[in-house]
Amino acid sequence: MRLFSSGVTDADKRKALRAGLASGDLQRWPGAFSPLVAKIVADAGFEGVYVSGAALSADLGLPDIGLTTLTEVAARGGAIARATDLPTLIDADTGFGEPMSAARTVAALEDAGLAGCHLEDQVNPKRCGHLDGKEVVPTTEMVRRLGAAVSARRDENFVICARTDARGVEGLDAAIARATEYAAAGADLIFTEALADLDEFARFRDAVDVPLLANMTEFGKSELLTADQLRSIGYNAVIYPVTTLRLAMGAVESGLAAIAADGTQAGVVDRMQHRARLYEFLQYADYNAFDSEIFTYSRPGGTS
Repeated sequence: MRLFSSGVTDADKRKALRAGLASGDLQRWPGAFSPLVAKIVADAGFEGVYVSGAALSADLGLPDIGLTTLTEVAARGGAIARATDLPTLIDADTGFGEPMSAARTVAALEDAGLAGCHLEDQVNPKRCGHLDGKEVVPTTEMVRRLGAAVSARRDENFVICARTDARGVEGLDAAIARATEYAAAGADLIFTEALADLDEFARFRDAVDVPLLANMTEFGKSELLTADQLRSIGYNAVIYPVTTLRLAMGAVESGLAAIAADGTQAGVVDRMQHRARLYEFLQYADYNAFDSEIFTYSRPGGTS
């Protein structure tokens, strides 16, 4: 059992991600905003982990408007990727600059141990994909962005996903046309942002002959579809990008409100994760065993 990193190599995680996309079954990737959350995702039996740019920026106390840096994203993403044996896909926004920056982004994320990333066709700096007022770059510019990213890839199994935000700006047909060009430019996976309902997801699936990712984020523009619905129309992957953050923050808000009102946390203890359960995720017993077996010594004179 590995304590300080994953027991699966980065290369094998990337192979697993590609195999999952080709398996014919829906790959479910909840968002994790910390390594501990990633451990819980793995324990719950999901096929992969997703790192959302919106959740990462929110956890830093920032809005999702392109304020985070490649260094911040790679560091947090790497820590999350090391926490489990699952492959991790990360949100790389617009690639943090010009096409050359997108190339550097791919190299940095490979070095950090991620299994793949997605790049979007918004202007830089971007904004949350489910807000109004987005702008997209010309298709030719996004093709250059993707070409640079693909050229920088050293592991052929590192998945480069192209996200298009064109549905809310140019319409569904334009988004489909863009997706087709992005696939021709080397994208392994297409992320269709802010589609409205099952019919639009199905129309996209019928028109685009590459693996597709669905975004099931709450409070956005997309109807919340079930995994079975997405399977039935042939989608390859689904993300729940900010779900764990929203669950956690909702619990924190209500719990602190109760403490402020009651003067004690006694009334909310039953809503907390027990310390013993936390220790299971942190592998306390394994660390203690490692410490006892490795860090033992005898002092001169025979006294230990």
